[in-house]
Amino acid sequence: RPGDRPPFASVDEVRDMSDVTAIGQRQNAGLGAADLAGGAPADYVSLLKPRVMSLVILTALAGLVAAPTHVHPVIGFAALLAISVGAGASGALNMWYDRDIDAIMSRTRTRAIPSGRIAPREALAFGLTLATFAVFTLGVVTNWLAAGLLAFTIFFYAVVYTMWLKRWTPQNIVIGGAAGAFPPMIGWAAATGAIGLESLALFSIIFFWTPPHFWALALFKSGDYGRAGVPMMPNVKGARRTRLEIFLYALLLVPVCVSPVLLGFEGRVYGALALVSSLIMLWFAFAVWRDTDGRDNDKAAKKLFAYSILHLFLLFGFIVIEHTILQPLGIAP
Repeated sequence: RPGDRPPFASVDEVRDMSDVTAIGQRQNAGLGAADLAGGAPADYVSLLKPRVMSLVILTALAGLVAAPTHVHPVIGFAALLAISVGAGASGALNMWYDRDIDAIMSRTRTRAIPSGRIAPREALAFGLTLATFAVFTLGVVTNWLAAGLLAFTIFFYAVVYTMWLKRWTPQNIVIGGAAGAFPPMIGWAAATGAIGLESLALFSIIFFWTPPHFWALALFKSGDYGRAGVPMMPNVKGARRTRLEIFLYALLLVPVCVSPVLLGFEGRVYGALALVSSLIMLWFAFAVWRDTDGRDNDKAAKKLFAYSILHLFLLFGFIVIEHTILQPLGIAP
């Protein structure tokens, strides 16, 4: 059907176009070589992807406090700082490598590197420095298993996902989603020095949440991804197939979100919240799948994308509240 599978440029064409685009943007902004020597502090902060970092902090904190081992508040704060800095380093390295396609996509062309506010070499040095600091800090203040997991996460996101999967397969989000699912496991490992079934359950929630979340975005941004040569599911398999897979993953997500109750480290209140919120997300996914003619696809996909963010914040936010406030007060929901 027309519009289901928009054409997209090859990666080589994107890289050629991006050079011209970036030069033109710098000229239009009045930026010369001297201006690229360094960006404003806010530009460097933007490289860290603060909104993504906030979710990393929340999910890592949930893994940290849900662990059966007590962690000193100072150690816990240092661990969270290291994990968040590591997530920021991943974001900076991602933006350094993706500067070519970022210059083409309307959603990302104003980022610090494609707009010329920060030079690529500075972003690379910034990301590598933060990654090194984060990994060694986490190893020193907690344990080297947690540090190793953090190092692997940075590598997986910056190299496996950004440099390989993102540009070569429509399953990029499915496989690459593991990078975003590691923070609660890292938090758990920082507290216990081990990886348990509980941390794998928290990992699985984010892993199965990622495809419906990002494919919803890809549905109403398919033109952007097509121009940039990124083989997202709607561009390669079509919108109809994408909507079906969104629904199937949302269906699988329901029991996965309830699994912490079955494993015994979350109570009935969390279970009820997880079930209700997961069913609401499933309903939004069903609305996307039901839209077979595509007339309301953007509207339905945008609703699913927005609620999916709230869904994850609700689940992990309640885990944090339960283990840091309710249980110390003797309330066992």
